[in-house]
Amino acid sequence: MLKQNLEQKLLQKLSPQQIQMIKMLEIPTLQLEQRIKQELEDNPILEEGEEHDELEENYEEQEEELNEADQEEFSFEDYINDDDIPSYKLQASNASKDDKREEIPFSQNTSFHEHLENQIGLKNLTEREHLLARYIIGNIDEDGYLRRKVESIVNDLAFTQNIKVSEEEVERVLKIVQELDPPGVGARNLRECLLIQIKQKDQERPSIKLAKKILEQYFNEFTKKHYEKIITRLKISEEQLEDAFNEILKLNPKPGSVYTNSDSRDIQTIIPDFILENNDGKLELSLNSKNVPDLHINKDYSTMLEEYQKNRQNKTRDEKEAISFVKQKLEAAKWFIDAIKQRQNTLLITMNAILDYQYEFFQTGDESRLRPMILKDIADRTGLDISTISRVVNSKYIQTPFGIYPLKYFFSEGMQKENGEEVSTRRIKSILKENIDDEDKKKPLTDEKLADILREQGYKIARRTVAKYREQMNIPVARLRKELKG
Repeated sequence: MLKQNLEQKLLQKLSPQQIQMIKMLEIPTLQLEQRIKQELEDNPILEEGEEHDELEENYEEQEEELNEADQEEFSFEDYINDDDIPSYKLQASNASKDDKREEIPFSQNTSFHEHLENQIGLKNLTEREHLLARYIIGNIDEDGYLRRKVESIVNDLAFTQNIKVSEEEVERVLKIVQELDPPGVGARNLRECLLIQIKQKDQERPSIKLAKKILEQYFNEFTKKHYEKIITRLKISEEQLEDAFNEILKLNPKPGSVYTNSDSRDIQTIIPDFILENNDGKLELSLNSKNVPDLHINKDYSTMLEEYQKNRQNKTRDEKEAISFVKQKLEAAKWFIDAIKQRQNTLLITMNAILDYQYEFFQTGDESRLRPMILKDIADRTGLDISTISRVVNSKYIQTPFGIYPLKYFFSEGMQKENGEEVSTRRIKSILKENIDDEDKKKPLTDEKLADILREQGYKIARRTVAKYREQMNIPVARLRKELKG
């Protein structure tokens, strides 16, 4: 027997303003300055200067009269999805082997991404292809890699922009992005990065041709330094192998670094988002708002709406369209002002919670005083969503009496020593690095030996855990740290 059921589903769709709000929360101070500058250029209603309370009240009254229905308010917590936060960030062991090493890189250099976008603008692409290319570029990190899976990009476009694309379409546009300068940009792993670069060289040269074959067919042997296997399987001489390796060594494993660290360009100075001062033991936190202007609504346009409200029946069609335009710009201006305030408030709430949690470190600057801390710890203290905390922490910096630190620096997993003392794994990694730096490179320390050294110091830790921490610091296994003869 057939049955018909009426099912109602509520699908949440983000508005352009909500998407902008998410992005605004993520960006650091320098990019916020640029964002405000752009908004001031695009919206004549928005002006720099202190806000006037009376003017704001008049605008709100006009807005209520002009709108037939109230617009629904929204907040970060209503629409931010936890799915884009790696699961390990939500747990006590909030680290992954895919994490970068402890020395967290500086925030992204926008000129690098502008350089890519400018090149895309010169390509003969459709509007849809341009949109996809710009979205892909926006996901490229400071090293020049696309770390996100194509499947995730497809889902993001569907969720955040209501754009349905196939993985094949994204792959096709990604290939176009990978044609841009610097060579190797847009690669998803080291092998692809090196192959993109080697394919752009003269394929008639024997050393180039051989280097390409090694990267395509024997990349694992290449990275593990299994030279004899490569020589045997390719039936080549040691000299030929050396020539091919020299070609590979000329390639850039981090193409983005050409723009973020090149001496030929001005290196972008970090502008901290927070400033912390210690006045006789009292910690005082403030937002770095020196270059972030106060914003208000232009009084002339507000007056124009007020006059229109008095004589709306006698207006021509063109006048009504003009007023409609002004009203839209007024609403956009008010939203932008409110969004800036909400961003600043969320940043302060989050940073104050971090400050309180890591109080001993901020008093002393002693790394050993850092407590184990994960995103959930700060989310619980602030009442904000974990996703919101993640966005606040991303690419933000704080200036302290001991130097400038990325906010990610204060997050780490934890463990207990044999005496019950809880310590941050940052300290364990520091010990590992010190021992590896001091080891005999002719006979490097194995993971088992490193675990023994830690156990002698009271850290009950397994060999596999040592291996995990070593990988997180991008330190190769002992065999690959061994120096070659000659």
